[in-house]
Amino acid sequence: MKLKIGIFDSGIGGFTILNSLLKTRKDVEVFYLADTKRIPFGNKSFKEIRSIAKEICTFFQEKNLDALLIACNTTNACALDILENNLRIPCFDLINSVSEIVNKQIIGVLATQTTVKSSYYKDVLCSEKKNLKIFQQECPEFVSEIEKEKLNFNKLNYLSDLYLKPLLNKNIEELILGCSHYPLIYDFLRKKVDSNIKIIDPSEALIKKFNKYFAISITYRYESLSYENVKFFVTSEKEEFSKKVRFWLEINKEIGLVNLRSNV
Repeated sequence: MKLKIGIFDSGIGGFTILNSLLKTRKDVEVFYLADTKRIPFGNKSFKEIRSIAKEICTFFQEKNLDALLIACNTTNACALDILENNLRIPCFDLINSVSEIVNKQIIGVLATQTTVKSSYYKDVLCSEKKNLKIFQQECPEFVSEIEKEKLNFNKLNYLSDLYLKPLLNKNIEELILGCSHYPLIYDFLRKKVDSNIKIIDPSEALIKKFNKYFAISITYRYESLSYENVKFFVTSEKEEFSKKVRFWLEINKEIGLVNLRSNV
């Protein structure tokens, strides 16, 4: 019997969580929701994000999920309580998951403006371990660039240098990619950061936590990557999202269009 899993993000960022999940197990049926109509989430207010979270809950309540994987750091930082209280199922989030695998003292966090302003990363990390130095860097243009149909590597090169420089100047020992879109350009960022600085993709910590909660039987362990049991839903731009699915996941999938009844 398959576990019914919900994953949501503003766009393709959740592909990092989806892939981390499917690379470990095959006993899942996934409902992937991208709120493309309101992308990006990272520049929206605390109040707006909480309103969006309530609507996302309404969408998932009909799916009879076994668990929700929160692929959006901004929603994680601003509305985790809304997701947990409304859905009343296990909700696995990036920020609390990654706090369990941080090992160094001087930590850099790349994130959206709203995630940084919430201080949720800083609060969670410092509650887990003492004497940490946390340096956060807003990256307002990363998401919109990563979401483009064709990546502009000159622009990404410029933005990466701009956003990384303040953190590298602080002699960070670990770098957290605090937006699910950023691991999509992991290889690009890796070349710009000294090899002794560990770059952390929070999706790996989230899936590790998920797999500990829902133990995998030998029968259902990963054999090969398959998106057969994944259903994609968007709130706008079906055709555009379909192209992104083909580019990033190398598959053709039917994309469902949904209305979250938003006034935001």
